[in-house]
Amino acid sequence: RELLPPWLVIIAGLTGIVLLCVSTKDVPVTPLRTKYGVVLDAGPSRTILFIYEWTTTKANKTGVIRECSSCTVQGPGVSSYSDSPQKVGKSLEPCLNWAQKEIPAEQHSQTPLYLGATTSMRQLNLTHPILADSLLAALTVALKSSPFDFQGAQILSSPDEEAFNWVAVNYILENFFKYDWRGQLVPSGKGMAGVLSVGGTSTQLTFKVEEENRAPKEGVRLQLYGQTHHVYTRQCPCHGTDQLRSRLLSMLIQ
Repeated sequence: RELLPPWLVIIAGLTGIVLLCVSTKDVPVTPLRTKYGVVLDAGPSRTILFIYEWTTTKANKTGVIRECSSCTVQGPGVSSYSDSPQKVGKSLEPCLNWAQKEIPAEQHSQTPLYLGATTSMRQLNLTHPILADSLLAALTVALKSSPFDFQGAQILSSPDEEAFNWVAVNYILENFFKYDWRGQLVPSGKGMAGVLSVGGTSTQLTFKVEEENRAPKEGVRLQLYGQTHHVYTRQCPCHGTDQLRSRLLSMLIQ
């Protein structure tokens, strides 16, 4: 075999000596920054404040979130304040103050804050739209006074509300994605579950329509975790728990 030229051996040796003499230091790895979001779910009988957190980690361009904690607002649902809208904002103060302690102060201005009202406010908006507007205006004033980044207070339509329920159930069931043995996010490969939501006055069945050309026009189109989902809700009015209770009482009386 041919030996290496002497000059090449000398250069290699000098290079090794230089590398050994140069001081090195570890490059710190920047930790993932935790972000927060606040959602107020204004239901018929009560309002609940939820705090969510997430990092910059995403699964197919969609964030991966986790519910941190929640606070139940004392008192009835927001629609019950239709006679005194000025009191509805006051009822939110204890939970808003609690959220300020839960979320680091330096992130308050960057934390989005939403409020979504559901069934009772939809009914109030149909029968007394002026009262519903007054309540939303009072809620907006109260939420804007908080240090969080207020993004709006609105009455959710029934299809939107049920679509959010569908997303929540399938998210918890890990039907959108899952963690593999390395702790990395990968597609789940499972199908999507339908959701049966039984309320006081009606029942809703929400499910995914597999073929786009079969999706009803009144359905909701969602883009989540790299996939498009066409979600449709079938309403069953007069089939809620209140109606079932009334029918049961009627049978017992007979």
